[in-house]
Amino acid sequence: MSSERSEPTERHVTNSIPHWHSTDSDVQTIVDGEGAYVYDPSGTAYLDFQSQLYCVNAGHSNQRIIDAMSTQLARVPYVSSNKNNDTRTELATRLLSVTPERIDRILFSISGSEANETAVMLAREHTGSPKVLTRWRSYHGATYGTASLTGDTATHTAIEAHAATTGNAKFLPPIPAAFDGATGTELARKAAAHLEFVIRNEGPESIAALLTEIVAGSSGGFTAPPGYFERVRDLCDEYDILLIADEVITGFGRCGEWFGVQTEGIEPDMLTFAKGVTSSYAPLAGVAMSAELADEVEANGLDVGQTFAGHPVSCAAGVAAIDAYEDELLDNARSVAPRLEARLTALEDRFEVVSSVHGRGLLWGVEFADPSTGTSFVDPRVEDISNPVKETVKRAADRGVFFGLGRPGIQLVVAPPLCVDAAEIDEAVDALEAAIDSTF
Repeated sequence: MSSERSEPTERHVTNSIPHWHSTDSDVQTIVDGEGAYVYDPSGTAYLDFQSQLYCVNAGHSNQRIIDAMSTQLARVPYVSSNKNNDTRTELATRLLSVTPERIDRILFSISGSEANETAVMLAREHTGSPKVLTRWRSYHGATYGTASLTGDTATHTAIEAHAATTGNAKFLPPIPAAFDGATGTELARKAAAHLEFVIRNEGPESIAALLTEIVAGSSGGFTAPPGYFERVRDLCDEYDILLIADEVITGFGRCGEWFGVQTEGIEPDMLTFAKGVTSSYAPLAGVAMSAELADEVEANGLDVGQTFAGHPVSCAAGVAAIDAYEDELLDNARSVAPRLEARLTALEDRFEVVSSVHGRGLLWGVEFADPSTGTSFVDPRVEDISNPVKETVKRAADRGVFFGLGRPGIQLVVAPPLCVDAAEIDEAVDALEAAIDSTF
């Protein structure tokens, strides 16, 4: 076999394969960023209203975070995850100052998928039970373990095509479409009653944990009706099930508070985080857990680990990111969130095809449906035809604004960095309106 490299073809120009790769999609190249904007090689600016992968919460090129990483690199660039490090300890202490009161200690990881797998492993070890409950239309990762927990069918079907994992069960999300159009307190009651049915049907003694997003992330920014999560917490207590909050997307100011659970007033037994902890300037994740669980882990020991868990450079980025959130970005996010909400919810009145706008803080879903039928124009889970929502996302990008395509693709996701201002919100939603107009 020849050792010479072949010349790149038109479709093979970077010698790397992008994730979520689709042969019918163009892959954009980003080479620079500042604040809420990113730039391609020609210098064209794009408003990043998906924060890349709902993760660059502090915006691009935040100098405070960059400087902290540089300082750590000059001191010691890496310390084994089985040793202590002052920066790692500082970040853990800072995290405990902003997480819910029940949280007592931090176990660092690398990515959100690994954090969720770790939380599930700890829950099963603690309870001796095998099952974990997650809801349909959820996303918890794309490893073998987390894909089985993920309720997005495209993800777990793809990953489990040749091997499947066990020990999980699904329940319906608290959305009107799942409960005959119910809303408000009726929806909360029906969704909680359904969850209790699933718990009892599966056998409470077989269930280790319930893992859930507080506000849906890439599955569309939908929120639970008032009272729902209080009932979820009560059910977990009643049936001795650990409650794990997946805050990989909702953490670090995305929904208006440090974490999504704080917008619902509930205390989880474990909380997983990633993405925004460093504003994604470096990979970092972790499990924040109660004293009871932490004491057990420390008493029994931990026989597994991850090389890059709690990487000092990532931890330095995390400390600086928390400083940035605390000093300015959380306040800014709270101040501009009403503007984003007002502009997005107005789309329902302007466009018949916009069937629902829902979200919290700087995380929103815009859902589309055929007004003549009330159903989505295409269901990408079962139909392989042109999707006008995907086309809307593309046309918005052509107008200089990135939005995310939701899971499933009957909706788009809006999630700008926390540094966004009112003028940028108007610019982005104006582009979205034009994209909807031209598509539909």
